[in-house]
Amino acid sequence: MVSKNLRVWFVIHFIADYLFGIPLLIAPVWMLTLFGWQSVDPFTARLVGAALIGIGGASLLERNASAETFRAMLTLKLLWASAAIIGMTASMLMGNYPLIGWGIVAIFVVFFFIWLYYRLQLKES
Repeated sequence: MVSKNLRVWFVIHFIADYLFGIPLLIAPVWMLTLFGWQSVDPFTARLVGAALIGIGGASLLERNASAETFRAMLTLKLLWASAAIIGMTASMLMGNYPLIGWGIVAIFVVFFFIWLYYRLQLKES
C-alpha cells in the first residue's frame, strides 16, 4: 500500500522539478547566471531542464498509481538522484562553481534519502 505521505512527496517533487526545469528549458543562460554561473552551456542546461520536467511530470501523473508503479518510479528517482549527486559532486570538486552548486547537491541528497526510505517501505509483495 502506498502511503499518503509518499503521494504528497511526489507532488512536492513535481513542483520542485518544474520550478527549476521550466526556466532551464526556456531561459538557461538567464537562470544559471542568476545563480552565479559564469559559463553556461545552453544545450546541456536544456537537457537537464527536460529531464526535470519529464521526471517531475511523471511524479504528478503517477501520484495516484499502484504500489508496483511507485516501486518503479522510486527506482528511477534513486538512479537519477545518485547519478546526479556523483556527477555534480565531481564537478564541484574539480571546477570553480558558485557555492549554490553545493546547495543543489544537498537538495538531491535529501530527495535521495526520501526516495530510499519509501522504496524500502514498498518491498516487493
